Amino acid sequence: MMRSTPMLAALLLASLAPLEGQGPPPAPRTWHQPVVHHGKWLTAGATVAFVVLAQREHGSSQRDWERLLTICRSADDACTQGPDGRYLRADAEQFYQRSRVFDRRANRRILGAQISLLATAALFIMDLRRQDGPENIPFSPLRVSLSPMADGAAVEMRVAF
Repeated sequence: MMRSTPMLAALLLASLAPLEGQGPPPAPRTWHQPVVHHGKWLTAGATVAFVVLAQREHGSSQRDWERLLTICRSADDACTQGPDGRYLRADAEQFYQRSRVFDRRANRRILGAQISLLATAALFIMDLRRQDGPENIPFSPLRVSLSPMADGAAVEMRVAF
């Protein structure tokens, strides 16, 4: 019984020291880490959406502008402007005003796309600064070597997996 007491005491003392996995828990993630990680994709999607909407508005502007040009080419006095700068023909003025409205909308959407693209770039950069992932270990699975021989060359290829 005497011999087992020191051994029991040694086991008890060894079990009191924390092991590697028994250390303090990692610091909890703050609220901005998931916002940055997932928000970058939201802003990237917003960039694409703004570009698609701008393209649609630009197409509508071009369509009305082409209609205005068709009216202007139809007759010499079709695009005569009054003293206030407006077209005298109501349909020509309507196509001109609609073209300007669609063009302004397209410009605003392009500006929105540029702003969301900048936000996306900033969020991608902020997400790179996270240190909670594994270390970056380079992986080179393929090795090719060439050795000269008396009757030609030997090519060796190794694939690691």
